[in-house]
Amino acid sequence: MTRSIRPDAVLVQAVIAGALSFAHLHDIAAAAGQDGWKAWAYPISVDLLLVAAWRRLRILRTTGKPTRAAWTWFAVALAASLGANIATAGLLDLTDVPAWLRILVAGWPALAFLGGTLLVHTPTSEPDTAPEPTPAAAPAIVPAELAPEPEPFLDAVEAAEPVPALPAPPPVDVPPALVDHARKLADAHRSATGNPIDADTLRDRLGLPGPMAAQLATHLA
Repeated sequence: MTRSIRPDAVLVQAVIAGALSFAHLHDIAAAAGQDGWKAWAYPISVDLLLVAAWRRLRILRTTGKPTRAAWTWFAVALAASLGANIATAGLLDLTDVPAWLRILVAGWPALAFLGGTLLVHTPTSEPDTAPEPTPAAAPAIVPAELAPEPEPFLDAVEAAEPVPALPAPPPVDVPPALVDHARKLADAHRSATGNPIDADTLRDRLGLPGPMAAQLATHLA
């Protein structure tokens, strides 16, 4: 089974653009005094840094990490490639290259090496330094035959300290006039019922508090 090969327009365009940029970088390097194999190595160095920065940028975006360093080196490589393309458009005399351009071309290998090293050795994820949670200790299970028997409630009540008795209320002073009036009521009650009057009856008949009625009953006894 044979597969038909269909040219991809995007791929073709990328090959053409890469070849032109490669040639422009080679021409700039050769004009700046980098002859022989060195002039061919400059385009490779620039393109590799551009691809490495873009790849690192995509990884950092995926992991949610800061992308400022990757963007910086991508911009440096893009400026080198774009600058070479513009310089070869007739704006620069390649037979008389200025000194600053020679310095930039000569210093490019060190800059590219620094950028590539930083891109490769920049971690994409931070180590997990959070301490692992310690599992909670399970409660100890004591066999039923070894568990202490609960003390009966009555034993606990008997072992408790006795509650002190409340002191007796102080005697209530009863006015003599009230005693005389209560005595008349007591005599009338005895005549009517044949029984002595009690404290509850005095309390109801005279409207007195309970303690005072009881004290009054003791006076009449």
